[in-house]
Amino acid sequence: MLASVPIGRIVYTDRALPAVQPVSFHLDGERIIIRTSRGSKLALAAGDAVVAFQTDEYDAESGTGWSVTVVGRAKSVVDPDEVMALGRLPLNPWAPVGPDHFIVVDLQQLSGRRIQRQTVSS
Repeated sequence: MLASVPIGRIVYTDRALPAVQPVSFHLDGERIIIRTSRGSKLALAAGDAVVAFQTDEYDAESGTGWSVTVVGRAKSVVDPDEVMALGRLPLNPWAPVGPDHFIVVDLQQLSGRRIQRQTVSS
């Protein structure tokens, strides 16, 4: 389910407070790859920190959906060869503003659930 949608939300710490930001991402095995801009709040805060990542899908008409949450350590990619390799992934930043910066989140905890509309019988 995690790989079936292009947008998720990363939760990180910004000035000692929780912050949430929508991001485009690519699932690479057990790693979430995020492309952002160098110098962005996300690049500065999530460079070497424990983060949460969440994505979901919901169909209001059918009342069905799912949600997946990941917790893991985010690391900034600094190796030039790895930056080049990640640059070839089908991944565009949510809001491109400057030079590319890649963050890799290693999946350490994974949880999820499916949502189904409950029918009430009389």
